[in-house]
Amino acid sequence: MSRDHVQSAERSAPTAGAPGRTHPDPGPVTGSAETPFLELLARGASVEAYEQPVLLARAEGLPAERITALQQAAVLALRVRAELEGRRRREAELSALFETAHDLAGLRDLDAVLQAIVQRARSLLGTDVAYLSLNDPARGDTHMRVTEGSVAARFQQLRLGMGEGLGGLVAQTARPYVTEDYFRDERFQHTRTIDTGVRDEGLVAILGVPLMLGHHVIGVLFAADRRARVFERGQIALLGSFAALAAAAIDTANLLAETRSALAGLEHANEIIKDRSAVIERASDVHDRLAELVLRGGGVHDVAAAVSQVLDGTVRFTEAAEAPAGALESSRAEGHAVRHRDDWIAAVTAGDELLGALVLWGHPGLDPVDQRTLERAAMVTSLLLLARRSAAEAEQRVRGELLDDLLDARDRDPRLLRERAARLGADLDATHAVLAARLESGTADADQEADARRRLWAAASHLAATRQGLAAARDGGTVLLLPLTAGDSATDLARRTARDLGGAVHEPVTVGASAPVEHLTARPDTVASAYAEARRCLDALRLLGRPGDGSAAEDFGFLGLLLAGERDIAGFVTRTIGQVVAYDQRRGTELLRTLDAYFACGMSPARTKDELHVHVNTVAQRLERVGRLLGDDWQSPARALEIQLALRLHRLSAQP
Repeated sequence: MSRDHVQSAERSAPTAGAPGRTHPDPGPVTGSAETPFLELLARGASVEAYEQPVLLARAEGLPAERITALQQAAVLALRVRAELEGRRRREAELSALFETAHDLAGLRDLDAVLQAIVQRARSLLGTDVAYLSLNDPARGDTHMRVTEGSVAARFQQLRLGMGEGLGGLVAQTARPYVTEDYFRDERFQHTRTIDTGVRDEGLVAILGVPLMLGHHVIGVLFAADRRARVFERGQIALLGSFAALAAAAIDTANLLAETRSALAGLEHANEIIKDRSAVIERASDVHDRLAELVLRGGGVHDVAAAVSQVLDGTVRFTEAAEAPAGALESSRAEGHAVRHRDDWIAAVTAGDELLGALVLWGHPGLDPVDQRTLERAAMVTSLLLLARRSAAEAEQRVRGELLDDLLDARDRDPRLLRERAARLGADLDATHAVLAARLESGTADADQEADARRRLWAAASHLAATRQGLAAARDGGTVLLLPLTAGDSATDLARRTARDLGGAVHEPVTVGASAPVEHLTARPDTVASAYAEARRCLDALRLLGRPGDGSAAEDFGFLGLLLAGERDIAGFVTRTIGQVVAYDQRRGTELLRTLDAYFACGMSPARTKDELHVHVNTVAQRLERVGRLLGDDWQSPARALEIQLALRLHRLSAQP
């Protein structure tokens, strides 16, 4: 229909809303032929709806001229509709391109920008999947970077060689390629890996356009459907526009990364300059601190703490046996700190003697000035250790002399003994235990045996000093006088001492302990008697085949009555059957009487029930209760003997 015809029809059509006139009839019977199609355009009807006016006119038998006019109007309306749809689509495409360019202008996260590009491309082209791959120059292929709409993990991890598949061909030729049916298209080099990934995703129609930076292809942008489809030129151009934006985004991100790298390099150079200045200041600071430590009598750990602050790390003094052997020997031979993995080791030596090491933990990068600082600290540490050793040896001699005087009772003035002990940090009025310790690794070499005894005496002296006690070498072993804390027994102290001394000398050490003793200066022979008891316990342990263990008389059951200096009969009874006695007293039961009868009847329940004139079940119940009180092994030969002896002593002590 011509423009003049359309204008004439518009002039002849009634005007909606005019006075005295009715609204136009949408049907084809009256009015111009264009009227129903204008209304369809106005409400955005589907293409199929434009056939209805022509079909209705034929059904009503209207003249052929009217039907022809309607057909021409329908064709014109469809053209207008297509033009409007194209404009709307171009408007949406331009809007998406503008938004993407805006995202690119404020680029902060490259992955987010690329994801937005792929999402918008998929939305505007109306495809099932959109994705973007980037070239990897190092490997000579291209790999997936961003996907949208993909559901197959294998597809999302595809790598395409140059020339392989549609994407590989686009990356190699720098030209867009499109296929309506990928698997039937022989233009591409099909590979099992690529075809498997595409098949997993279910793709059929694929469009790929190159991402260009200048004349170089850096990747490919794809749009794909899971059904056969023909991509129009406008869609190919649109995807190419998105590809250009993606390439610009990648180029911008690369430039930003290079800028950040340059700035980081400048910052690093500045940090090096600052660090050099700080190193010189730290060297001066550590010199002043170490000098102050020596003058005020600081210790090894004070030196380590001071160096830790200066080097901004963790420095600790370790014994030679705990430091890495190879690094320690290298440091000792070279006279310098050496690196061991992420740590630094500086040997602490005095002449040819290796005293330990200063270890700087977790600090692999160490400036030469800081390295010399660590070495200087190791030298100061060796001086402090030698001074401490001299003082410790003097104190050990004094402690040993005081204990010798207590054992031999040469100085009977209690006041002088207390004053000498107080100067050493010991309290002779507290409760103590005397312990006899001896090494169990015998050797035929006299020199080696003497060296082992010296090591035991040194370890015992150190233990006594740290626990406010005394120690001395005597009778081929060592004697210690250690205080007992609240809730601590002589047996516990003996076992702990055996463990500590054995760990210090790396050999089994057997320790016997006396019963707790008080008022050590009240009687001249108090300490000597306790030492004799400790020696008997030590000999008993060795005879019983318990080397490296520690015990007191209370730990040997009835044998303890023979070993103890004073016969603690009540204590033995309480330890052995005290729970049964207490149970009878609380409940008014006859468990003790049942035990007496049970042992008197040869441990026979049947004869026991006759002796007690009760039912055999009553005997069984009472014995079961005894077992719960005394333990499951109460009928073993050794326990049974102790229980019978305790029952006898209990009866004797209960007689008037």
